[in-house]
Amino acid sequence: MKPVFNRVAIIGVGLIGGSLGMSLCARKLAGEVVGSGSRLENLRLAVELGAVQRFAATPAEGVAGADLVIIATPVSATIPVLAQIMPRLSPGVVVTDVGSTKAGIVRGAESILPPGVNFIGGHPMAGSEQGGVKGADPYLFENAFYIITPTDKTPPAALEAGRQLAGGVGGKVIEMTPERHDQVVAAVSHLPHLLAASLVNTALLTPDSEGVLPLAAGGFRDTTRIAASSPLMWRDIFIANKTQLLEMIRRFRGELDLFENAIEQENEDLILARLESARAVRSTLPAKTKGYLPALFEVLLNVPDQPGVIARFTSFLAQEGLNVFDIEILRVREGEGGTIRLGFATAEEQEGAVKVLGEKGYKVRKR
Repeated sequence: MKPVFNRVAIIGVGLIGGSLGMSLCARKLAGEVVGSGSRLENLRLAVELGAVQRFAATPAEGVAGADLVIIATPVSATIPVLAQIMPRLSPGVVVTDVGSTKAGIVRGAESILPPGVNFIGGHPMAGSEQGGVKGADPYLFENAFYIITPTDKTPPAALEAGRQLAGGVGGKVIEMTPERHDQVVAAVSHLPHLLAASLVNTALLTPDSEGVLPLAAGGFRDTTRIAASSPLMWRDIFIANKTQLLEMIRRFRGELDLFENAIEQENEDLILARLESARAVRSTLPAKTKGYLPALFEVLLNVPDQPGVIARFTSFLAQEGLNVFDIEILRVREGEGGTIRLGFATAEEQEGAVKVLGEKGYKVRKR
């Protein structure tokens, strides 16, 4: 079968760029995948891992002859990189990016690209706790939203290339304007990241915080999990999407003020109404769609206090090809046993673990 793209150039072979390269190669969507970036040792590793087939000394060299160029750099570098490679872009080439903000990048690209070179904004909403090309995964985009942002200046061929890339690597393709994209991600991605960081910082302000944080249970960890993402990356994202993020902060502050006043006045009806409203909306969110840090599908397992107990139940899971992505001992009483939390990457693995362990006589349930 003929590949969709003859040559794909990826500038920035990190987690996202590397995962795109792996997926393009694994699915035979590209005849050749060429990488470029700022660190030679990273590019060599990318070749070893199969993220790219070869690398070029510079981005300008890497894009020569490419019919698709993917700029997978931090958002602040996208337009400077585009300006750098412009003289070497072939007529008819489609350029896309993977940035978490779109309006400034898309409008900036459209303003500087010459006729015959087309840009389509892209944003794969997927990620991993392990950054860099070492964390790259050809299946990273499976079941993840992949937003593309055409404008009235986007030619049909460029739009189709964006759709083929996003859908080809397994993403759920969503189309919206760059401005609408920035508004949406400010609400569902950028503000939550800011709040996660703020929650951790607020906990540090608690008297004797060194004694408080070890008590942080599942709820606090789950809520603040995304605060573990790259600070440099999110600093750039916050600044790039400043207008929309500030608006979301103002709206959130209003909701926080409402709760503060209701609690101060002991307005039980209002507190209950706001909590019920949030719960109702939360229950409608899709459970199986990936985000920047994909959700873990968790299982709680009761085990006896015996030597080798962890080795036993993990061997049962391994025999069925079920990979434990995360494990945590929650509660243990000497001589009585305890509860262990197991995290799996997919709902299917979660279901499989419950079935396998239940059949082996363990008391197990989904979290």
